[in-house]
Amino acid sequence: MRRERRSFLLLAGGFAVSMGVAWPASAGERLVITGSSTIAPLVTEMAKRYEKIHPGVRIDVQTGGSHRGLNDARRGLAEIGMVSRALKEDEHDVTSFVLAYDGVTMIVHQDSQIEELTKEQIVGIYTGRIQNWSQVGGPDKDIVVINKAEGRSTLESFVEYFGIKTKDIKADVVVGDNEQGIKAIAGSPYSIGYVSIGNGEYDVGKGVPIKLLPLEGIPANRQTVAAQQFPIVRPLNLVVANNKEPSARVADFIAFATSDDVRDIVESFYYVSPQPGQSEHGS
Repeated sequence: MRRERRSFLLLAGGFAVSMGVAWPASAGERLVITGSSTIAPLVTEMAKRYEKIHPGVRIDVQTGGSHRGLNDARRGLAEIGMVSRALKEDEHDVTSFVLAYDGVTMIVHQDSQIEELTKEQIVGIYTGRIQNWSQVGGPDKDIVVINKAEGRSTLESFVEYFGIKTKDIKADVVVGDNEQGIKAIAGSPYSIGYVSIGNGEYDVGKGVPIKLLPLEGIPANRQTVAAQQFPIVRPLNLVVANNKEPSARVADFIAFATSDDVRDIVESFYYVSPQPGQSEHGS
């Protein structure tokens, strides 16, 4: 897998160097990128910058979850998929390229008395054994459990870490993307959910009334993600199918999206840029 990733990027980079200029764009040239709603805002900003450099190119970024990104790339419905987790052992039919690293953590309303929950308490809340905040040191109020929809990598990261089967989750509200989850928590003082740390930190900085909870005593922030200390760290990937040679334009955009030319965009979203030679977390 790693050999494939390096050779692909070297091919794109090597051609660009030999040309000495940016790829010329054909009129109306279009790339479709679909998948993870965690990654989509980041890729949208990268796409805007790429389009300014290549005026004839239009990049259409669509959400729908990592499952959609994988399937669309495999079926040729999108040139590139977005997947916000490490690839699984049986997903060898696609090649991934790490854009950034992110974490997943629990969030509650800013005014919540809760400052931290144990792993066992979170499992109890999500499986219905704990239904009132008073059972975990909070007020005598029912807990509003917010969960992610099927096909979302944030859900996959959550259930894998906590050892919960999705069928056992007792949710009051099911949301799609991270922003929907954050809005739900911000509007419900007695709710709990889990989101991307990058998205959460970004919204806290904008004054959204949520609070990111630590896990295993480790603060949920970009610094602990960068140090690979936080319990749930995941790569944010672009993926392409291995059943056909990617076009020069696809190779060029991926080379651009994984270069230092967009590091400022990655950091503006509170994600962590991969270091040279850094591999996928957990692979």
